[in-house]
Amino acid sequence: MKILSLHCDFIKFKPLKKALKEPEELTKEQEKERLIKEPLVIFTAVEKGDNLETVKPLIENIEDIAKQVNAKKIVLYPYAHLSSNLSSPDTAMSVLKEAEKQLSKKLSVVRAPFGYYKEFELKCKGHPLAELSREIKSDVVVGEKIKQDEKNYDYKQLLREISKSKLDREKLKENDHRIIGQQMDLFSFSEMAPGMVFWHNNGLIVYNELVKLMRDKLRKADYQEIKTPEILDKRLWQISGHWEKYKENIFLTKYENREFAVKPMNCPGGMLVYKNSPKSYKDLPLRVGELGTVHRQELSGVLGGLFRVIQFTQDDAHIFCTEKQLEQEIINIIEFTNSIYKLFGFEYHIELSTRPAKRIGSDEIWDKAEKALEGVLKKKKIKYKINKGDGAFYGPKIDFHIKDSLGRTWQLTTIQVDFAMPERFDLNYKDEKNNLQRPIMIHRAIYGSLERFIGILLEHTSGRLPLWLAPIQCRVINFTDKNNKTCEKLCEELKELGFRVDIDLKSEPIGGKIKQGEMEKIPYLIVIGEKEEKSKSVAVRYKGKVTTIKKDVFIKQIQKEIAEKKSQ
Repeated sequence: MKILSLHCDFIKFKPLKKALKEPEELTKEQEKERLIKEPLVIFTAVEKGDNLETVKPLIENIEDIAKQVNAKKIVLYPYAHLSSNLSSPDTAMSVLKEAEKQLSKKLSVVRAPFGYYKEFELKCKGHPLAELSREIKSDVVVGEKIKQDEKNYDYKQLLREISKSKLDREKLKENDHRIIGQQMDLFSFSEMAPGMVFWHNNGLIVYNELVKLMRDKLRKADYQEIKTPEILDKRLWQISGHWEKYKENIFLTKYENREFAVKPMNCPGGMLVYKNSPKSYKDLPLRVGELGTVHRQELSGVLGGLFRVIQFTQDDAHIFCTEKQLEQEIINIIEFTNSIYKLFGFEYHIELSTRPAKRIGSDEIWDKAEKALEGVLKKKKIKYKINKGDGAFYGPKIDFHIKDSLGRTWQLTTIQVDFAMPERFDLNYKDEKNNLQRPIMIHRAIYGSLERFIGILLEHTSGRLPLWLAPIQCRVINFTDKNNKTCEKLCEELKELGFRVDIDLKSEPIGGKIKQGEMEKIPYLIVIGEKEEKSKSVAVRYKGKVTTIKKDVFIKQIQKEIAEKKSQ
């Protein structure tokens, strides 16, 4: 059995038509649209091998998650898309009904209709535990023979597995980042590493340019950059609290009879770097950035291109400061964020999430943290919405929700004030009187996940990236074979000047070569024919328009465009 749990502000759903010949019979109330507020939604796929014995571990997992997020309402939602190994409808129905019966003893439960196509709308909360996926197995399996995980693949069978990785474009919209990624030869995925990106040369250029931008911004904002190991002792995650909250989503391994975890977060490693040497008030604020690769177990059914992956890179930073420094550091992060969003033309709105019912720390500390965040928003005259009770268990937070060119909103930047981690790791510094004090810690990420950010950016721009970010900035195209030498000379000149440029000298009609360059989203297509050779100019195609311009003027123009990082 596989489940995806979403802690939501609300979910609305309504059965539309039958998906099975004999779905369950519905009452008039069940046929209507249902609205449930503040639920924990459990999307559930009952698989072959599941039976009534599986209900017990299912209930234990749901009650565990509900307790962690302080949810009182449960929505059991049949969702076959989480698995390709489904049980019979009769088995699934009996399992879900029994789960509803058992859960109802402690919680308020609504079960969505079984055997129907349904429309649904939900709003997922933004805290770290809002989205969790788990695989649930029973110790007792009746009537099913479980195959061993280890299979002896022969060569042909392995090739068949690899061939399954091809992109099925028929199920995707034309502006989907996976199609754009294929057109621009940016990345691919393989069944050999589910949910992990294979970056091609062009895609790695985009990735590295975003990393370069972030590193340049970090340097100018007086951040230190660190890199911590990807595999760390299990005990570290018990100290940080992630073991209790994220155990089901952590990849585990063993070494010399010790249990290790592949890091799902960068924070604990940063704590060890802080503790490596004594700190004084003179060292604060201490701003530490890490472009760290993390891994989180996800069900294969919820993976989706760059938007939902297993391995990804977070542009994390952890800022250690005093109470007096807190307000200015939050202002700095907001200004940092604005400088990034401005480059891409992103608009945003802000949400302030306050103390949840289940939290650590005194009310006095929470008052200070919430006052600091809200005080900055008011001081900067930034409009914001309050999400009451939706903060992290360790502190309140500010989330930035950007709006893309398709009208969709995405939560990217987050600023979180944390009193828990410094306490758990016993972080301290010496004040002016040589007394030990506890620093305040701010978690912040701007891109969030680089993979997800790139996916959003590709769809926001339809692949037409700003010139400074485009993997191929210019393509030189010959009009006929007679122009080859001039084209080759210009291509080499542009490469020497640092531009990312290639050349197309194929003996094909010019229209086809132009069409290919536009499909690959190359910003500038430079055509040279006899006329251009004689006038020492170039015919430049940009956004479908052709302009004839002197070569040297064109070079200065694109040099300026790159230097200023102009958006398209």
